[in-house]
Amino acid sequence: METAELARRVKEAAFLEGDFVLRSGKRSKYYLDKYLFSAQPDILAEFGKRFAAYADDVDVIAGPELGAVSLAAATSMASGKPFAIVRKAKKDYGTAKLIEGTPVAGKRVLLVEDIGTTAGAALEAAETLKAAGANIVRLVFALNRMEGAQENVEAAGFEFNALLSKSDLGI
Repeated sequence: METAELARRVKEAAFLEGDFVLRSGKRSKYYLDKYLFSAQPDILAEFGKRFAAYADDVDVIAGPELGAVSLAAATSMASGKPFAIVRKAKKDYGTAKLIEGTPVAGKRVLLVEDIGTTAGAALEAAETLKAAGANIVRLVFALNRMEGAQENVEAAGFEFNALLSKSDLGI
């Protein structure tokens, strides 16, 4: 799928207009619903392929819960590399782990994320992974809203990449 077609499909599936409060606390006249685009098999498969292009030099793919789990799984399938899920908080039963799936200690990790506004959730996940002994190679976002995510990721000392930006979607 060409980039323009992927951007068209993402916008068609997930672009909503209205008055929204984003995770960052900012208000926006539009919202890209990651669950709507990641639930479409053609979009999910294409993102998996594109994220996999960033996985050659890593051991594990990681995605923060909940929005990036399907993206991490798709990337895992496209790259043949195992994946891990980074929780926001420990559950109070079972293993009570913050990182589920493949162990990350001593591993080179690609962190995939859905939408970058300020990258707060991605940076929290990166810190959780680092605390578990992972070496974060890079962060790659499905979509960059171009509202500070890149600057914040780079200021935290990580490599930033995005597959699409809001301008690709004509926003």
